[in-house]
Amino acid sequence: MATVCVYAASSQLIAPAYLRLAELVGTELARRGHQVVSGGGSVSMMGAVTRAARAGGARTVGVIPRQLFGREFPDLDSAELVEVTSLRERKAEMERRADAFLALPGGIGTLDELIEAWTSGYLGVHAKPVVVLDPDGFYAPLWHWLRSLGERGFVRPEAWRTLILASSVPAALDAVERALS
Repeated sequence: MATVCVYAASSQLIAPAYLRLAELVGTELARRGHQVVSGGGSVSMMGAVTRAARAGGARTVGVIPRQLFGREFPDLDSAELVEVTSLRERKAEMERRADAFLALPGGIGTLDELIEAWTSGYLGVHAKPVVVLDPDGFYAPLWHWLRSLGERGFVRPEAWRTLILASSVPAALDAVERALS
């Protein structure tokens, strides 16, 4: 059993298909016997992942800064809800508790978490897998831009070897499990 840190949207203005994707992720994490650590909010994709994981019997841990209580609404049903003082402390605590990272579609907060986890892995700060679930090309513009940075010498080819891209929930979780075995 692994603890998978899931990065996902907390915006309440997203398409229902992304909420269903988050639910599928939570359900599959639980089915495979994994624990979930998340940003500790109960809304949007973040909340959908943890509710579905708990419904399947998984233990969930939320890490949330006090300043976001009114925006992300703390997930009071988590087995453990860790209150921190800043976003930096949140990311550090989530990283500390995680065996692997799984990024779903999301906004700038999700991008911030994903880029930091990826960069930290590439720089050797951690050796945990970083997997991006992108079933519909959501991240394609980002990958295009980052590859263009590589062509200009700003992103080394080795960095891409530390990031795992997956287009389905089973493929993403298979990648996590392979990387941890």
